[in-house]
Amino acid sequence: MKRLLLIVAAVVVLALAGAGVAYYLHVKQQSRDVKGSSTVEFVTTEAAPPPPKEPGITWPTYGYDAERQRFARNISLGPPFERVWTFRAQSLVEFPPVIGYGRLFFANNGGTLFAVGAKNGKRAWKYKSHRCLAASPALDRHIVYEAFMNRPPCNRKPSAKLTGEVIAFKVGTGKIAWKRTIGPSESSPLVTGASVLVGDWNGRVWALRRRTGKTHWVTKLHGQVKGGVARSGNRVYVGDYSGHLYALNAQSGKVVWESKVQPRFGSTGNFYATPALAYGRVYIGATDGKMYSFGATSGKLRWSQSTGGFVYSSPAVWRGRIFVGSYSKRFFSMDAATGRILWQFRANGPISGSPTVLAGRVYFATLKGRTYALDARTGRQLWTYPDGKYSPVVADADRLYLTGYARVYGLAERRAAGPRLVPASVLRRIVRRNRAVIVAQRYATPTAASEHPGIQVCNVVLRKKHGASAQRFWRTVKAVRSGCHR
Repeated sequence: MKRLLLIVAAVVVLALAGAGVAYYLHVKQQSRDVKGSSTVEFVTTEAAPPPPKEPGITWPTYGYDAERQRFARNISLGPPFERVWTFRAQSLVEFPPVIGYGRLFFANNGGTLFAVGAKNGKRAWKYKSHRCLAASPALDRHIVYEAFMNRPPCNRKPSAKLTGEVIAFKVGTGKIAWKRTIGPSESSPLVTGASVLVGDWNGRVWALRRRTGKTHWVTKLHGQVKGGVARSGNRVYVGDYSGHLYALNAQSGKVVWESKVQPRFGSTGNFYATPALAYGRVYIGATDGKMYSFGATSGKLRWSQSTGGFVYSSPAVWRGRIFVGSYSKRFFSMDAATGRILWQFRANGPISGSPTVLAGRVYFATLKGRTYALDARTGRQLWTYPDGKYSPVVADADRLYLTGYARVYGLAERRAAGPRLVPASVLRRIVRRNRAVIVAQRYATPTAASEHPGIQVCNVVLRKKHGASAQRFWRTVKAVRSGCHR
């Protein structure tokens, strides 16, 4: 009898061991990187999202457009840049500004929302919320919308007792148009149609009426929502902290499909990042260290690619490429169809924030406080700036705006130094006042002017008229010299 029991016990142990091995192999198989296809649920002829419809708005939302692609069309700025102004924000600025009506709108983690002049960096107004804040605002129809977290301390554990707010401000004065209490929110709002879309720590996605803040619909998900919501067509897409990705009907909030991160041993990954939508796909990074691509129509996993570190970064999309940073200190360019790594760049520290693509250059920052600009095609380093930590760059036609740790910089293109010239209009004015004193001849370049006799001032040659006062002549020379500029 004892022998029989021993045999049964051995069989059970072997069965359990076999089941354990089988489970291990199953999870290992399921967690492997998945190679994608350019022919399955991938649309190469997708039309580019339109620019902001409202005149006066240059950069309306986090990620630039409703698809959150982080690629601004029709902006041709390129490095090197020089600093024009600096705004000191008093504490960490984790998320970048939005731009409109000649102003930048952004907030610091201490809960202060700022409106700052785009040309001069001067503060127009500010609003102190006395709440924690970790989101970019959104602009629409002369209103700026912002999501707020709980009151300090900011590192509180999520609780049903904690509240957050969404507040609508008039862009000119900062006066509150409406406010709405929701759960604590670090979800950068998206204004689309008649609704403001935002998620919260209670696992809800809210569609609030743009004009009043009243609820259009609200949908409860499995986990906390910390990233922003993206929209394409009649669907909105969002990830949560349970590791699920959802497609919701934009009109009703009804769940159309849900998918999740791949299984792995230990804790599964979750979604902090905001998804980007392009080519009939949904692109989103997860804390399991992977970049994912799901079919926007079906919700099926189309590819996954390991990066070697947490992916808090929201991706940028440009010309069939996906750009994303990782805590592994590496920045990646991946094929949008297959997930194949096209190139990778080793930075000076972990990458947590999101990239931006402008005029064929991709910009990102590291937690070590450095912003990089790389050639988006090759990954070659083009420029760096000694500040920046999260999502560093937005722009309009005239300036690049770089978000440092606790500062925002207005940067202009550094033009190549040309020769100093006296404009023709300036010379005519001076000569008209001093006809009895000088004879002046203007040339195309200082080099051409140097070949002629007389007193040379940049590209002008001056000669004193016979009988004229020497003192007055030299005063005139000084006036011409003051009109010489690059």
